[in-house]
Amino acid sequence: MASYPDYDPSLFYKGISTEQYQYYSENPYHPLISKAYQSTYAPGSTFKMVTAVAALETGAIDTKTRVNDNGPYYGITDDTAHPPACWIYNDYGYGHGLLNVSQAIEKSCNYFFFYAGTETGIDNIDRYAKFYGLGTRTGIELTGERSGTLASREVAESKGEVFSAAQTAYAAIGQGYNAFTPLQMARYVGMIANGGHKLDVTIVKNVILSNGSQVSRNEIDDFINKKLGLEPDQSENFEISDETMNAVLRGMRAVTEGEGGTAYNVFKDFSISVGGKTGSAEAGSRTDGWFVGFAPFDNPQIAVVVVVENGKHGFYTAEVVKDIVYEYFGMNIPEITEDMSAIIETESFR
Repeated sequence: MASYPDYDPSLFYKGISTEQYQYYSENPYHPLISKAYQSTYAPGSTFKMVTAVAALETGAIDTKTRVNDNGPYYGITDDTAHPPACWIYNDYGYGHGLLNVSQAIEKSCNYFFFYAGTETGIDNIDRYAKFYGLGTRTGIELTGERSGTLASREVAESKGEVFSAAQTAYAAIGQGYNAFTPLQMARYVGMIANGGHKLDVTIVKNVILSNGSQVSRNEIDDFINKKLGLEPDQSENFEISDETMNAVLRGMRAVTEGEGGTAYNVFKDFSISVGGKTGSAEAGSRTDGWFVGFAPFDNPQIAVVVVVENGKHGFYTAEVVKDIVYEYFGMNIPEITEDMSAIIETESFR
């Protein structure tokens, strides 16, 4: 996990000056906050895989369903003079044309997911988003983790609103009330890469007592849950069909390898196959850039999520992910050697 801008932790150890602390605490970019798990962001189009899975698994659409993006989408508003439209129409004045779900992920077609979202309904979208751990704390062994917000009827009601078809459509493309931590998004992408199996998020490999015995994982989890006030996972556990997963994964592969993919120009000559999704999320006056992905595509080992505040477009953020994957697989050095030896150390706390 990384968060920028960062700060010098040794200053706190040595004794930070009033001036230096004031600089950090009043900095508008909040360097004292770990944005990986203490900040939440609208996910934008990186949420579309949730909508795709929910729509396919509930039968709202199937893999052969094709939707014709011909510009403005009139299905969610009475304001026929100002209907929402896909980003490509807003930028270039035309739509994507006929697309199936894999192609809609590849091209990040808002029109398709407006349709898929309203056909699926917010309640079904929420069920699958919760399955992927979105809107809930991951349980990482650190204080201050935020749970974020999952767009839902309950959230709307708490604000005195009725959840409308328009709100469902915008939630389906990762906007509206949706706001998640990058760490939650990394877990979600990891679950897509592994075929839909739930993942634990942890930075604790093991705990060894002074007598050399190892503490069980259940005991560690019980301690952490009590310490951090975490509730047991109450979300449903779905068995996602192979047909659904393959359709979603085809779309994510095409994002980086298809000539119409939103990150094709970043990864087209890359030696490792990456499944991914770009996102451009509106957040007030700024647009945050996202890229979520995993690699290698056929044998996933690493899931990577990057969000850049006011990054404008996920295409630019994809360059950062590419560098991380490049580094992780040692593509910048001829040989990697790792020292696997370890010495057990113990500390006493009084």
